[in-house]
Amino acid sequence: MATTVEPARPERRQRTAQLIDELQHERRDLWSLYCQIGELKPFNDVEPVKSKLMRFAEVLVDYVSLGHFGLYERILSGTERRESLIAVATDIYPEFSEVTELSVSFNDKYENAGEASALTNLADDLSALGESLARRFELEDRLCGLMRR
Repeated sequence: MATTVEPARPERRQRTAQLIDELQHERRDLWSLYCQIGELKPFNDVEPVKSKLMRFAEVLVDYVSLGHFGLYERILSGTERRESLIAVATDIYPEFSEVTELSVSFNDKYENAGEASALTNLADDLSALGESLARRFELEDRLCGLMRR
């Protein structure tokens, strides 16, 4: 009696589900910190803002890295066979990547903001980043929905 070896598909799908769950957890943490920073407007009291910004910058970099290198690496590593998923991932990659670059620039600008003068444009920069992150969330949801199938 011959036995067949089952493909590792369930394990791969489980790892994908874990990656998506981790990404969504990071996203919740990121958005929570984003809102907490927004509540500190008009950003006159430097210490609380600086403290929140440092934490936000850490989570922001972790989040965009996980999406960029975790999610996309998973799809484009050569093992993904679902052509519709690859097509969507390829289609949205430029916009996804643009948000990654904006996030890294925001991090570079504010990770060590120590004086009130460094926070002059924070409200505008946060607003622009928030809009970009909201769009990225939409793109990720689309991608993750396909990945979970």
